[in-house]
Amino acid sequence: MNSWKTIYPQETHVSAFHAYMLAAVGPRPIAFVSTIDKQGIPNLAPFSFFNAFGSRPPVLVFSPARRGRENTTKHTLENVEEVPECVINMVTFSMAEQMNLASTEFDKGQNEFVKAGFTEQPSLMVKPPRVKESPASFECKVLEIKKTGDLGGAGNLVICEVLALHFNEQVVLEDGKIDIHALDLVGRMGYDFYCRASGEALFELPKPKTKDVMGFDGLPKEIRESEFLSGQELARLANCASITEPDDDFIAALRGNAGQADFKNLIVRAKELIHIHDMENAWKTLIFAFSLQKK
Repeated sequence: MNSWKTIYPQETHVSAFHAYMLAAVGPRPIAFVSTIDKQGIPNLAPFSFFNAFGSRPPVLVFSPARRGRENTTKHTLENVEEVPECVINMVTFSMAEQMNLASTEFDKGQNEFVKAGFTEQPSLMVKPPRVKESPASFECKVLEIKKTGDLGGAGNLVICEVLALHFNEQVVLEDGKIDIHALDLVGRMGYDFYCRASGEALFELPKPKTKDVMGFDGLPKEIRESEFLSGQELARLANCASITEPDDDFIAALRGNAGQADFKNLIVRAKELIHIHDMENAWKTLIFAFSLQKK
């Protein structure tokens, strides 16, 4: 039987709740934000309170929260209030250590490009420079700064409209799509943990192609309640519009495969077919397998 730990923000110290919340909300993309102050001095800092919130116009939002202990604002927020422009650079695995160094609370006026060893790349539409080492950078104008409070830990939602998006050609495929593996982004987790969004960490889930998918409630009861199929496997079956019944030739082929036509082996085969998205043959195999149990 499951037991639950319930945490109420009103009864928990802000730093403790912050840690709990960030452990649960992840992975979070990282906005590596370059800004300038009114004297033209660049600043560079990472923020994982960040995501995309529209594409017409294209809108990105990040939040440089107020410091929890001192209840002071960060240089990035002060800069976009003075010069309402920024560049949001994406962070790759090869940049992670330097990005982490740039998160240091350097004194105002210090250039984190220099401190963290990054290269300033002139922008085309805004004053702040891009990070040359980043394979994807968004030049943005700041539309609005929405403050969520005035206490330590409160957010400041910097709502940005994208004016230009730059990709390094090394991550652009011949068909114009972006090579997600080559992009090799990192995400923020709780505490000091990060994750790497490439290699075996990536998986694909085809979106439902029709609104007429059968759903869990449309699955045959014996399959829906089977102990042999996981929730993920059932979900893939439920993502189909209909059940494909095995014909005589299919059943004959299964029976002719010596030692493979028993229930257990058929279930193993069906699970393999589900894994490779061969849903038509997965359904045929499952229907035949469960018909054996009824006999």
